[in-house]
Amino acid sequence: MLLLLLLTSAAVLPWAGAGEIIGGREVKPHSRPYMAYVRIETGLKSHSCGGFLIRPDAVLTAAHCLDKEGITNLKVILGAHNISGQERSQQKFLVKHRIIHPKYSPDDFRNDIALLQLKPKAKINKYVKTIPWAGRNERVRAGAACEVSGWGRTSITGRRSDVMMEVKLMVQREAECQRQFRGYQQQSMICVGDDDGRKGSYRGDSGGPLVCNKKAHGIVSHGCERYICPAVFTRISYFEHWIREQLRRFALQELPGSPSSG
Repeated sequence: MLLLLLLTSAAVLPWAGAGEIIGGREVKPHSRPYMAYVRIETGLKSHSCGGFLIRPDAVLTAAHCLDKEGITNLKVILGAHNISGQERSQQKFLVKHRIIHPKYSPDDFRNDIALLQLKPKAKINKYVKTIPWAGRNERVRAGAACEVSGWGRTSITGRRSDVMMEVKLMVQREAECQRQFRGYQQQSMICVGDDDGRKGSYRGDSGGPLVCNKKAHGIVSHGCERYICPAVFTRISYFEHWIREQLRRFALQELPGSPSSG
């Protein structure tokens, strides 16, 4: 989740992982029905990431959220506003399959994208809905106003927010991220921050969507550790073919007699 701060440090280190939304605002309850809360358990430890529903049986998220050793359990919650409450709107799922992009690189976060197949499928209603996502020929340009939502701490040392928060950020010129990140690739990544340099993303809600004009264009990937600089989002349109290929595989697994069904 996004942490908005004044520039205070000169150390530039990559981060990737669940974090905070600071300087954002609480969203109207259930106004982001595509949002998914992904809980990853590894033995006695657990952490969370964001995600978003693109089909009743499929959630997009970041590969680095799932690139952990010893994952013992994966759970997805849809329809939540207060993640700590027992809201009647919530739907909870196990993950039937998780697919990390085969060329994902943990060193520079290239191809930082993954798909989760839900079991069972989500029930679409006013609390749970899919969101359209950018196709191959759709590129969000510098200057576009976008939003990122999620659950997280509202200050560096504070407790996590139980309710969904959101912050507005702007797509930046590619050069802004090329200066900060040696592995930045403009064809598969989006540079997102703030136009006046006074705020930016910090430990983003990994796996959550960058929503521009009501369409998911990016996935929160990585940014700077102690310096407020533009964050890097995975560019969804670049991965259209891969996403559709995985969705077809999900559909085939549901056919009667399929070796992977059941």
